[in-house]
Amino acid sequence: MIVKTRYVDLQQDDVTTRCFLVEPVTSAPTPGIVFYSDIFQLSGSMLRACVRLAGHGFTVLAPEIYSRTEPLGSVIPFDDAGRTRGLDNAARTPVAHFDADARAALAFLAQQPGVDPARLGAAGFCLGGHLALRAALQPEVKATTCFYATGVHNGRLGADADAGTLQRLGEIGGQLLLVWGEQDPHIPPEARALIESSLGQAGVAFQRRSYQAEHAFMRDEGPRHDPEASDLAWAEAIAFFRKALG
Repeated sequence: MIVKTRYVDLQQDDVTTRCFLVEPVTSAPTPGIVFYSDIFQLSGSMLRACVRLAGHGFTVLAPEIYSRTEPLGSVIPFDDAGRTRGLDNAARTPVAHFDADARAALAFLAQQPGVDPARLGAAGFCLGGHLALRAALQPEVKATTCFYATGVHNGRLGADADAGTLQRLGEIGGQLLLVWGEQDPHIPPEARALIESSLGQAGVAFQRRSYQAEHAFMRDEGPRHDPEASDLAWAEAIAFFRKALG
């Protein structure tokens, strides 16, 4: 499906968040998905991921996750200094701010003329996978895909000592897909087991897909990119969203 892209600025009180909006060229209402980046914000890799997802019939909104700590339009480089900068931005952001930004992004997406507000979802990579899981706590979110979400098992997300995400899993009302890399040192087997057992205890309907791949294997830049595993994960996520969001 052909798509059109543009940047939009979302205003929330005294905070302006720049977002990348990708809309399928169709006259039919589409599901809407808030898509969170990793710590490097709206890099070329993230923009390509947004276009890829939208091309399957979803309106995709990708917000900058550090709009409170970085100048608008900041893209953090894929290097050691960039990694430190991205993690420092996360450490300076209260979880309440991440949650407020999620509500604002969902409300904005629901108001777009081509979006069916009854069919909203969320997705994200790495730290953005954790943000997507937090977005899933909102009642309007019907389906969420978390690609190798970090910090869920130990509560590490922002400035708070513990984001408390595990304790709130019972608030998730929609469906959930978890995508893991088996060789991911940031989310070892015991961490994945804790997250999945906590979801089961909370009564959350979820699916899991696991690949022999490293952390960030879907980022199409750098030595950890695994094209085959990425294609398989994309196919699973798209099928999941199509079934869950219609």
